[in-house]
Amino acid sequence: MDKKADIGLIGLAVMGENLVLNMESKGFTVAVYNRTVPGIEEGVVERFVNGRGKGKNIIGCTEINDFVEHIKTPRKIMMMVRAGNAVDQLMEQLFPLLSPGDIIIDGGNSNYEDSNRRVIETEKRGFRFIGTGVSGGEFGALNGASIMPGGSQPAWNDVKPILQRIAAVAEDGTPCCDWVGPGGSGHFVKMIHNGIEYGDMQLISEAYFLLKHLKKMDNEAIATVFEHWNEGRLHSYLMEISAQVLRHRDKDGDYLIDKILDTAGQKGTGKWSVINAMELGMPLGLIASAVFERSLSSDKNLRVEAAKRLAKDRKIDTTTDLSLVDDIEQALYASKLVSYAQGFAVLQKASDNFSWNLDLASIARMWRAGCIIRSAFLNDISDAYQASEKPKHLLFAPKFAAETAQALKGWKGLVITALQAELPVPALSSALNYYLSLTTANLPANMIQALRDFFGAHTFERIDMPRGEFFHEDWTGKGGNTHSGSYNV
Repeated sequence: MDKKADIGLIGLAVMGENLVLNMESKGFTVAVYNRTVPGIEEGVVERFVNGRGKGKNIIGCTEINDFVEHIKTPRKIMMMVRAGNAVDQLMEQLFPLLSPGDIIIDGGNSNYEDSNRRVIETEKRGFRFIGTGVSGGEFGALNGASIMPGGSQPAWNDVKPILQRIAAVAEDGTPCCDWVGPGGSGHFVKMIHNGIEYGDMQLISEAYFLLKHLKKMDNEAIATVFEHWNEGRLHSYLMEISAQVLRHRDKDGDYLIDKILDTAGQKGTGKWSVINAMELGMPLGLIASAVFERSLSSDKNLRVEAAKRLAKDRKIDTTTDLSLVDDIEQALYASKLVSYAQGFAVLQKASDNFSWNLDLASIARMWRAGCIIRSAFLNDISDAYQASEKPKHLLFAPKFAAETAQALKGWKGLVITALQAELPVPALSSALNYYLSLTTANLPANMIQALRDFFGAHTFERIDMPRGEFFHEDWTGKGGNTHSGSYNV
C-alpha cells in the first residue's frame, strides 16, 4: 500500500478544496474524493490534484473504497457536502468500509437535529461522529477558519491536532476552535452564528440605506464613514468588507453596488435559527426581521407595484443634521449588541434544555477570528461570561449596560427620523423595541392573558398572589368553572 493520509476529505467544492490546501500546508497528508455526478461533476478529483493540488501531499481517489483504504486508522473523514439527504447517503456508503473507532466529521451546515441523530446512529455501529460548524468562507477555509466541533466526545482528542492547526488564530495566539459539547451542539452553535450574521448584514444594509437617502452620501462617502467606524468599536470583518464593496467598480468603471438587484438570497440557517428560538420560547426578533426582509426583498415585482400604487407621492426629506451620522453609529452598535445578546440567550437556553453545558465564553472566543461575524467586542463578550458573576443576560454586563444606555437617545432619534422619512429600518427598530420591552417592568401582556382567559379559559396569574398559581374568571357571569390547563409551548 502507498503512503497513507492523516485525514480524508470528501467534497471538492470551494470550501472543501480550500480546507484540503489548508490542511496540507500545515504538514498533513490528505486523501481526497468527490462524488461523481455524470455529466456534471466528472473529473473533479483529477482537476484538483493536477491543478491547485499538484506537487502537494494530496492523494486523489476516484473510488470511495480506495479513498478509505488510503487513510490511517483510526480514520478521520471530513465531509464537505450539501446538508440533508446527501450526508446520510454518503455515510451509508462509508459505514461498510470503516473500522471500529473511525471518525466521520460533517463540516457542512447541517441541521443540529440531524447531527443529534447521526451521533447516535454512528456510535451504534462502533464509529464516532463529529458535527462541526466551519465559518470563514473561501478565505477562512484556506487560511484559517472558525471551527465549532461537537458530537462524540472521545473523538475530540483524535481530531484536535488537525482542527486546531487549520483554525484561525486570535490575537492572543488562541486557535478559534475548541470542543463545543455533545450531540448536535456544534451545528447548533454554527446555526446561531449564521443567524447573527443575517442580523449584522441587515443592520449594515440599513445604515447604508440611511446614509444614502437621508444624507445623500455617495458610495465613496459612505465607504469613508464605514472605514472610520471600523477603526473603533464597530471594528469587524463585515464592516471592513462593506467599505470595499462600496468602492468596487466593474469592468465598465461603474460602481458595482449600484447595479446589483435588491433581492437577497438565503440558504436556510437564518430561518432555522428563528424556528429553533421559537421552539425554545426565546425572542430572536432582530434576526427574524433580517430573515423576513430577505423574503420580502425576493418579491421584487410586488414591491415595485406596491411602490407605484401605495407610495407614489412619497418624498424623502434629506437632512443636514450633523449628528445623524453619529446617531446611526450609536444605533448600529447598540443593535448589534442586541443581536448578539439574543443569540447568546438562545445558546444558553438550548444548553440548559439539552444538557449540553455550553461554555459561552469559549464560543465567543472561537468567533474572534476567521469567521464572518468576527468583531472587536467578542473579547468583551468573552470577558463578560468569564466574570465571577456571569450575567443572566448579556446586556446586564456592566460595559454593555452602560453603552446601550448611552446610545439610547441617538438610537431612538435615528429610528424616529427614519420612520418620519418613510424609510424602512426593520432591524434597527426591532432591536430598539426589544431593548425597550426588556427594560419595561410591566408590559401589556396582562391584557393578552385577560383576553385569552375571556374567550378560551386559558387562566392567568395575579400580582397579589404567589407565582405559579393560576386563576380563571367568569367574565360574563354566564360561564362555568371549567378552564384549560396552564402551559406554555
